[in-house]
Amino acid sequence: MALDKNYWLAIKGCVFLLSLLPLVLLFTAAIQNRLGANPVQALHHGFGDWTLRFLCIGLALSPYKKITGQNWPTRFQRMIGLFAFFYATLHFLVFIVLDLSFSWYAFKDEVSESLYVLMGLLTFFLMIPLAVTSTKVMQKRLGTNWKKLHRLVYVIAITALIHYFWLVKADYSQPLVYALIIFLLLSYRVLLYFSKKTNKKQSLPGPANKLIT
Repeated sequence: MALDKNYWLAIKGCVFLLSLLPLVLLFTAAIQNRLGANPVQALHHGFGDWTLRFLCIGLALSPYKKITGQNWPTRFQRMIGLFAFFYATLHFLVFIVLDLSFSWYAFKDEVSESLYVLMGLLTFFLMIPLAVTSTKVMQKRLGTNWKKLHRLVYVIAITALIHYFWLVKADYSQPLVYALIIFLLLSYRVLLYFSKKTNKKQSLPGPANKLIT
């Protein structure tokens, strides 16, 4: 999409505001006591859901570019990734501040007794290096290693899913929807990788095409 720079800034501003909307809605619901009998849990789960949603959106941008040939969605990849980390941070803070009240002993008990907490912490800590290195300066500094590092997002998507499945006690309908989306997005990448390898092998000159010296 060949648009003027000012238009792109306006579009990015709209995407930024839309990405903040879940926070505004959850915060408003909390103030108005519309989060149900357990508002802390509702906030905790709400931020967790939006973390997964932004991870799915971020993972969907590259396949969309490949399938449609349109480059413009990848302009928002960094922003979407940072919002995934933003909501993951809020998810973590609600757990530490509101749920555990900064209690180190309660935190130790939760980690030792609940595997889903351990998986959630692993997911969050894996997201930190991606957020820290998301800038263009870090991209230039890391060079080819930047892409290798940011492939951690595939691991993050899987650990986030496992965290969700272990957290849920009965109704697995929502985790299964996320699992299907992430499975399709990761499967597309795997197929594309093997397709490239096959094409590369086919393009190499065979023994019959080599000159006899």
